[in-house]
Amino acid sequence: MIVLALLALLQVEARDRCVLVTAEARKTPPQIELKWPADPKATGYSVFRKSPSAASWGDERAAVDAKDNRYVDSEVEVGTAYEYKVVKAGKAGDKEFKGTGYLLAAIERPLVDRRGKVVLIVDASQAAALAEPLRRLERDLRGDGWGVLRHDVAPTSTPPEVKAKIKAAYEADRAGVKSVFLFGHVPVPYSGDFNPDGHPDHRGAWPADAYYGDMDGEWTDQTVDSSKASRAENKNVPGDGKFDSTFIPSDLELEVGRVDLSRMPAFGKSETELLQRYLDKDHAFRHRALEVERRALICDKFGDFRGEAFCSSGWRNWSPLVGDGKIQAADWFTTLGAGSYLVAQGSGAGGFQSCAGVGTTADFAAKPTRAVFTMLFGSYFGDWDSRDNLLRAPLAAESHGLVSVWAGRPHWYLHPMGLGETIGHAARLTQNNRGLYVPTGGFPHAVHVALMGDPTLRLHAVAPPSALARQDDRLTWKPSPDADVTYLVYGAADEAGPFTRLTESPIQETSFVPKVTGFFMVRAVRLETTPSGTYLNASQGIFLP
Repeated sequence: MIVLALLALLQVEARDRCVLVTAEARKTPPQIELKWPADPKATGYSVFRKSPSAASWGDERAAVDAKDNRYVDSEVEVGTAYEYKVVKAGKAGDKEFKGTGYLLAAIERPLVDRRGKVVLIVDASQAAALAEPLRRLERDLRGDGWGVLRHDVAPTSTPPEVKAKIKAAYEADRAGVKSVFLFGHVPVPYSGDFNPDGHPDHRGAWPADAYYGDMDGEWTDQTVDSSKASRAENKNVPGDGKFDSTFIPSDLELEVGRVDLSRMPAFGKSETELLQRYLDKDHAFRHRALEVERRALICDKFGDFRGEAFCSSGWRNWSPLVGDGKIQAADWFTTLGAGSYLVAQGSGAGGFQSCAGVGTTADFAAKPTRAVFTMLFGSYFGDWDSRDNLLRAPLAAESHGLVSVWAGRPHWYLHPMGLGETIGHAARLTQNNRGLYVPTGGFPHAVHVALMGDPTLRLHAVAPPSALARQDDRLTWKPSPDADVTYLVYGAADEAGPFTRLTESPIQETSFVPKVTGFFMVRAVRLETTPSGTYLNASQGIFLP
């Protein structure tokens, strides 16, 4: 055992490329304390801080000795969010290396009532069969503070025709429209001449949902002439409807996520049945009816891989989301079959339907996989618009899977979710990253970076109240089963909203007398404590009538 420990000190592993940073928020006096595990390979740390919207990190804020594993920031205010970067200088044997950790932290970050508008693009061929669950989805979106702009599009539409609907909504309300949710087999844009998995037979155009989030970039179809790829979908020649750009022409304005469960016969259900199942899981998670442990899994079959360290995406992100002590390195299906995990990452040599050492699409169809937010990496399956594709398999599975991304080329940055941001926010942060967050990983800002799943999902669900009713002039409801919650009451002229607060601050009572008529919504609110600090978090809304 001693020999193995000494050998480990001479090697650089994926975890070493990270700083597993967490935060403890204290209100009196206001302090944010950053912590990370002691690392025998570290030679020193540098701490940086910026506002979440700043485009650069500026000068080093503090230097921390290698023997220390904490930094206390007392120059903070209650209610303000701060983004931190911790850089580790390390040495394994005679090899020097860097590690990074990121965290969005706050003391009681205020509640977000209105999240903006989401453009919901629905495959028209599925709209009638899924009318009720789609109506429920729209209500869930409104109940989390979103305005919903829905368009049903024919599968035979072209990507430019679909984008025209998105862009019209954006131009009508640039400040309000934030997100795009593609549901069903909405037309898939293809773009580029590249092979981010490194295989010569896979060079050409890849699926490029980033196209739908770029409101002012120029996407041409004139110059790329690449026809050597094995799959017809990847071949790209001038005038074929596939775009030229390998890298996103300009930063994305909108967050984009997709739930496409077409051509997934391994699951033994129709496309409509799989979409229905996804919507049921989505609804259950939002209402905290899907029990999930706040912990993380990593199943890494690549290791450091010449410094690319694909699973460093998991180590780096999972710490501020669930805590460094809640990350487990273990087998994928054995572990996820035995218990639930909020987040998980797996990596291994891949095919369109497989990730060596992790599993196959058939495994996802046959075995429980109790992870909600997943990152996967391996060859081929990052090209997700293929039959029984592995990247889409978690979404089609019976248990838990709601999000899946291809993380490693480039690395993903999900740390703002620890303080209540959406997965769509993290996706756009990753897609727009040109070096603000390092390591970028291979092919940063490339068109293939895509989010499989509902882009409006957040990490932490609060159980909502229930049985909202009206007795004479009074609204009443049954309390949330969660502890330490209060309530906010909202009103709107009609079901579509927007909903406005009727209670200036949260109330403890389970009744309220409104001074207006119309539609009403009640949400439970609690102070959420996470490894990133504290923030006010609200449940899904319940409605009357």
